[in-house]
Amino acid sequence: MQIRDLPYSDPGDPDVRSGPRFLHWLGRNQLGGQLKALAWGLLHQLGIAGLPVTVGLAVQAVVDRSGGRLALAGGLIVVLGVLIALGDTMLHRTAVTNWITAAARVQQLLARKTAELGSALTRRVAAGEVVAVSTGDVEKIGWFVEALSRFAAAATALVVICVGLVLYLPSLGLLVALAMPVLALAVLPLLPPATRRADEQREKAGKATELASDTVAGLRVLRGIGGEELFLGRYRRASQEVRRAAVRSARMWALISAVQVLLPGVLLISLVWYGATLAQDGRIGVGQLVTVYSAATLMLFPLRHFEEIAMAYSFSRPSAQRAVRVLSLRRSDREATVEGVVPAGDLYDPVTGLMAPRGQFTAVVCGDPDEAGRLAERLGGHAEPVEEAGAETAGAEGAAGGAALPEDAARTPSVLLGAVALDELPLDAARAAVLVQDKDPVLLSGTLRELLDVPSSGLVTADAALEAAQCGDVLSALAQASPDNDGDPMRTRITERGRSLSGGQRQRLALARSLVADPEALVLDEPTSAVDSHTEARVAAGIAKLRRGRTTVALASSPLLLDAADRVVLVHGGAVVAVGDHRDLLRTEPRYRAVVTRETDEEAAVANAVDDAVEVPAMKSIQEIEERA
Repeated sequence: MQIRDLPYSDPGDPDVRSGPRFLHWLGRNQLGGQLKALAWGLLHQLGIAGLPVTVGLAVQAVVDRSGGRLALAGGLIVVLGVLIALGDTMLHRTAVTNWITAAARVQQLLARKTAELGSALTRRVAAGEVVAVSTGDVEKIGWFVEALSRFAAAATALVVICVGLVLYLPSLGLLVALAMPVLALAVLPLLPPATRRADEQREKAGKATELASDTVAGLRVLRGIGGEELFLGRYRRASQEVRRAAVRSARMWALISAVQVLLPGVLLISLVWYGATLAQDGRIGVGQLVTVYSAATLMLFPLRHFEEIAMAYSFSRPSAQRAVRVLSLRRSDREATVEGVVPAGDLYDPVTGLMAPRGQFTAVVCGDPDEAGRLAERLGGHAEPVEEAGAETAGAEGAAGGAALPEDAARTPSVLLGAVALDELPLDAARAAVLVQDKDPVLLSGTLRELLDVPSSGLVTADAALEAAQCGDVLSALAQASPDNDGDPMRTRITERGRSLSGGQRQRLALARSLVADPEALVLDEPTSAVDSHTEARVAAGIAKLRRGRTTVALASSPLLLDAADRVVLVHGGAVVAVGDHRDLLRTEPRYRAVVTRETDEEAAVANAVDDAVEVPAMKSIQEIEERA
């Protein structure tokens, strides 16, 4: 796999049982690139290892006054220099390719999981953690994959050099061969505490990133309530904890580096002292001493790769674990039983008993906003894979261990569209069948034309959707800000998350985007909560007109929107308790009236008493009604 071939057509099915298994899966999927890097690394390392031999030959040739052997040694040095340069260049090229392709594979897996889970992702994993995984953690994972082949080449080169030195000059070669394992493994006792400190640093950094992300997302609210300094103080304390943890981690890695400088220094001093003694006694030649000393000195370079691979693994293992925690999350769907078919029919939720007849505009009123949010998620197939009672526990266990939920876990009953359960549909078919617009929809950066360029039936134009969503003022504002003053609002760029627009304008543009998609069933969660009453009435009429003949469900409590619906359903205590039209329910259902008119408990009690008084002629006065209430 080359960088020019990215992205992957299929990033594969990762092993998400643990972080180390995920790293092993990544390395196995890059076996070709790893072998190439290993081959180039061996060429580079063995070329370096050959230099001491040629230098020793050159020194001995000078001592023996042999011009022919000196010329031969010079020619070998030139050849080795070319091989070293070629090996180093190609090793860097293949290693970086391994790094980038591994990181790209992980990012594609994360993007695929994000698209699969939709809004359920940030309810099960903190948004700051998702950002940390897709940025810093991906880089650390790629680093380990890239360093692996270079470490393998260095370890192989060390073995070859040690064997060669033993065969070349046993008296000094044995000393080097026995010392090398000690030098390579001396830092192992220091790695566990270093890893723990590094994990602590990354954990604190992740919390600080999450705090910063949440603060930026709620900055407008914080300014409104004067809470900026409070959250800034929290971030300052969190960042100082990260700094202290980073210093403690750096001290341990500095100690490891110091050990890897001290011990090789001791080896070289011992080698020079013992070798000089042997040369003085005439047991070895000067060229042989130079050869062994040069080889031992150059062996310190591949030894550095042992420290690097230890650091790379200690940093990438928790990063891989966090990636696994996200990648192990699962939708509540089973294998598709209906391939390539978008069903049609009534939309039915067996949990609450809600029925939204096909082709009608159904409004749903819930006294509890959280209950309305859960209902909207369930209607779109975004429900948790376990029942609500156990969802929190399961989510905590998943966050702690990163493991997928068991197959036999209790499932929330699936929503039905016609006779087909949504969780039995392929993901693409389910999304084409039912589209949910969240209470707080997100606008991506780009032009208005790009915003409205979404998968759709092609039956609803952008102009019709914008008109139904009452986006005239938005178009006027964008036309004034259009590039080159050509007045085309469709070419005007919208900033990230639509921050240059008001809340009502963002909400109406998101509604227009949903209307353009024209799904079989459209679920809107409080689609007009941020607009004024006059605009809300026109939006309600526009939705009813544009979606005529299509299934539409709006979860709302606004009388203007409820009055435009074909039928209204009251959900109370997790179940449907009343069905009718808006005006009839206002007269006959006290619980509905309390939600829609925002009655207090005292007002509701008086209203109930008044209703009872109509049927009890004996109650003549207002005082009697109030006493009964």
